This record gives sequence, C-alpha cells and structure tokens, in this order.
Amino acid sequence: MIVGIGVDVVDVARFERAASRTPRLIPRLFAESERVVDGRELPLRSLAARFAAKEALIKAIGHSDGVFWHDMRVMSNERGTPRFETSGELTAHLRERGVSGLHVSLTHDAGVAIAYVIAESEGR
Repeated sequence: MIVGIGVDVVDVARFERAASRTPRLIPRLFAESERVVDGRELPLRSLAARFAAKEALIKAIGHSDGVFWHDMRVMSNERGTPRFETSGELTAHLRERGVSGLHVSLTHDAGVAIAYVIAESEGR
C-alpha cells in the first residue's frame, strides 16, 4: 500500500551556483558516502538529483520535523540503481507510519534534476 508520494525538481545551474557560493553546503546536505562513489566525487548535476530525492522523501512522508539531511542518504547499488539509507528520527518516523519500503527514481537532463519517491507499507 502506498503511504505517500513525493516529487521534486531542482534547477541544476541554481544548485551549482549555491554550491560555489557556499562551500559548506555540499557537506551539510550530503554524507561523504553519497558524494564519493568508487573513489571519485559525483558531479554536481548528480548531487542535484540526490537533493531532489531528499526533498521528495520529505514530501512523501508529509513533514520534515526532526529530519536531518544526513538521516536520509541516497546511495546506489552495484548497478547504479538509487536507494535510500535512513537513520535517526527519520527511521523512527518511517517505522511509526508503517513504511516498509522506499522507492526512488532520479533523472537529470536539460538543466533540471527530478526525483520521485514512493513510501510503501506492507499493509492492505
């Protein structure tokens, strides 16, 4: 059963400008394990998509109370498929809502990054 759906769009150029103006922004938004894959830094357009995923997750669960950026990490499996790893208050909130799975889809093209998130439970 679907508990919530979220979508977010990020203007990649705007995200890149914010990152260059504020050097601490990227480490504040992303754990190192999200930024570095196979020993190399992900490009900012990929981080923009991961930021959109975090925003979409907040929309899918209905709020951001007690949720911190590092409590939701957008990771990739061995085939590059994105997935969430959660911790802290976010994990507790997901359990309370009965969320048993999070599905995420990312894309970036033509200067925009988009993410869709579906929060699912094993109920009815």
